[in-house]
Amino acid sequence: MEEAIQIDNRGDFGLWAIEVAKQIVADQGFELARAARDGREDDVRAAGNALGQAITNAMMEVFDALMDGASDDQTEV
Repeated sequence: MEEAIQIDNRGDFGLWAIEVAKQIVADQGFELARAARDGREDDVRAAGNALGQAITNAMMEVFDALMDGASDDQTEV
């Protein structure tokens, strides 16, 4: 999510969302699965919270970019 991409239409947004979801699952999903496998409740809770935070951060990033570019025909995320 470091490099800017151009979102011109709904399809572009869909592709962005898929790529972000892949990244979040790759980064955070493994930790959640590992914690669930090990069965430590505190670890599962922490990993679940980290996954939720990653999703929230991604959605806030796109919202902020959309608001910043609301007057433009094109928005970069």
